[in-house]
Formats: sequence, structure tokens, C-alpha cells
Amino acid sequence: MSYPSSNLANKSFNTNQKRNNAKKMKIFLLTHERELHRGTNTGSLAIDDSNEIVERLLWERVNPNKELTRLIENNEAVLLYSMGESSETESLAVIEEYENIIIIDGTWQESKKIFNQSAYLKNAPQFTLKTENDSLYRLRANQPKGGLCTIECIIEVLKIKGQNKMASELSLKFDQFNG
Repeated sequence: MSYPSSNLANKSFNTNQKRNNAKKMKIFLLTHERELHRGTNTGSLAIDDSNEIVERLLWERVNPNKELTRLIENNEAVLLYSMGESSETESLAVIEEYENIIIIDGTWQESKKIFNQSAYLKNAPQFTLKTENDSLYRLRANQPKGGLCTIECIIEVLKIKGQNKMASELSLKFDQFNG
């Protein structure tokens, strides 16, 4: 028996496709060693409640993570990183085209150091978040204008990737953490 409208079938397919995308998506937090011991680290907030979408990788200058370098070499990962105001938007990657997102997790100074001392990261396609919002994070000083903390970046990426429920849950957790 055939049905005149296939909208229900299309909705079912789209829902299943979104579930599959959620399983495939991975956010790698490339974390500076000092961040592991800081009570102000916001990346930690996402790890437990992200259904294994967010994974922390310890940054090692002389021993880069093999999986991460493989993903970059195969153009299967994008780096969320501010390339500075002089960068041209044409050189930016489209985050929707990637299921593997790399976020450097550290202070702004440490993040810059990680990027500058990691040749493999410079080979990764780069994406910069365009947001009207300033960071709400109050527990650290010296935040650059327009700069977001790690959890805020994760929340924005989740929204872009259609993971609104998880983004809302992490936003609430961040609000509680931030006081």
C-alpha cells in the first residue's frame, strides 16, 4: 500500500540522519597541560555531559596526537582558531562541512603558543566564530574583545551543527559554573 504523502517518511529519515550526524561529530579539545589543574577551565564542563562528542587531548609539542594529525592530513578536521583581523574570509573553512572540530583549550597566551609551536595545526583548515556576543566568562582576566572561553566556543559550534539541546544544557551548566 502506498501513501499519498511521504512527509512522514522524510521526517523520519531526517531525524535518523541528525542522530547519525550527532554520533559522528567530534570536538577535540587540544588542552595545554596547565589547564588540567585549573579550577577555571571551562572545557571540562563539556566532557562529561556531551555524549562523548567532546574529547580532551593533551597537547605535546614534540609528540602530536596521531589521530589528530591523521585527520588534518586527510582534510577531515577543522581548527577553530582566530587567525587575526588581517585574515581574509575567503581563506576560512566552512564548519558545516566537517564532523571533526579542534578547539585549543588554554589561556589565550597558551593557545597562541600551542598554535605557533604545532606545525600540523597550521596545515588544518581554520574556522573563526563570528558572534555578536562578548564572552560572559568572569573567572579569568585579560580576555580579548570578542574572544570566547572554551565552553562558549563549544556551545556555539553545537548550535551551528544543529545540536541545540546539548548546547542549551551546556549553557545552563556554564551559567552555574560562572556564577
